[in-house]
Amino acid sequence: MKNVEIRELTAKELNERIETEKSNLVRMQMNHTVSPLDHPHNIRFTRRLVAQLTTELRKRQLIENKKSE
Repeated sequence: MKNVEIRELTAKELNERIETEKSNLVRMQMNHTVSPLDHPHNIRFTRRLVAQLTTELRKRQLIENKKSE
């Protein structure tokens, strides 16, 4: 997912996407522990996506707090 696409999401969509990707990450990590994944680099990509989504959500919260002050 590109940064432009992430910026277009609403806060609710960001929260939903974060939860979905976190559960996918946990599932992939568990599966990789039991038996090696075909594409283990997907774990890294998913972890990165969660970080990007969380960063965008936090950035919006900070902007909102700054406006309210």
